[in-house]
Amino acid sequence: MNESATTAWRPVADLPQARSEVGVAEAGGLVHVVGGTALVDGEPRWATTLVTAYDPRADRWTERAPLPEPLTHVGLAGLGGKLYAFGGFTGIVHLNPRRAAYSYDPGRDEWTGLPELPVALGSVGVAAVAGKLHVIGGRDSRRVVPLPGAPIELGLGTVGHHFVHDPERGTWSLAPSLPGPPRDHAGVVALDGRVHVIGGRVEDVDRNLDRHDVYDPRTGEWTTAAPLPAPRSAGATTVLNGLIAHAGGECAQGGSTFDDVTLYDPRADRWTTTTPLPHGRHGFGAAVADGRAFFVAGSPTCAGGAGVDALELLLG
Repeated sequence: MNESATTAWRPVADLPQARSEVGVAEAGGLVHVVGGTALVDGEPRWATTLVTAYDPRADRWTERAPLPEPLTHVGLAGLGGKLYAFGGFTGIVHLNPRRAAYSYDPGRDEWTGLPELPVALGSVGVAAVAGKLHVIGGRDSRRVVPLPGAPIELGLGTVGHHFVHDPERGTWSLAPSLPGPPRDHAGVVALDGRVHVIGGRVEDVDRNLDRHDVYDPRTGEWTTAAPLPAPRSAGATTVLNGLIAHAGGECAQGGSTFDDVTLYDPRADRWTTTTPLPHGRHGFGAAVADGRAFFVAGSPTCAGGAGVDALELLLG
């Protein structure tokens, strides 16, 4: 990245509903926000079927066909003009992971069921490379423990699984597992025919990671790349102009969220810190549509909350 490159943030139209822990991806030239936790009449609805789409040319949101089932922490990616959604939870604090697998056709505004995930998981990362979908990491919540200081329970159990879905054949296959510790809430994106897995956590925010692992489907091998400048999980990650942008996450000291933004240049294998978010957030997502990068939804507070904010990242 050019050392003189600069970034700025520009607000765009707010989401119709306050949301967090969403799946975000582009299809048909629109940014889609899928599932998640929503505030309805001031009360949290932990898993929803809500699907909304942002048109960057009109600066307008519209409601689309709902998910076939309510999900939060759903993994989402676009491929061939369609969306693909995998996994998710139906309960609060990572409870009740699902084997959910669906595709969405924006032209028909229609969801279609796919062969289920081999394992019930939530907070997976998904990236599309060479016509296939890589579903990586996640949480199986095999252990359920009381949440300290609250009358609710928490699902624990992160994994290093790496499944590949071929939408043409409707099949699943195994690929080499994620190296290093198992993790979820990671940033997973495709760049130059490779899958990048950035940050994430081992079970909880006191074990955030700065790892940056890269998978090449052509060789079937994992390699390491420059780590994040600081450990992060539950941020938002996308690719713009050949750079990976990673923003936000949880939790900072005092229970606040992170506002830092870093850009990764694969040619230099280097991260550069740039203009922070207007305020910290986690549980949000990012996608590029019409050549523009949008970061949407999320909570300004750690471990809960929701927001309507939508921001465009301007890269100079």
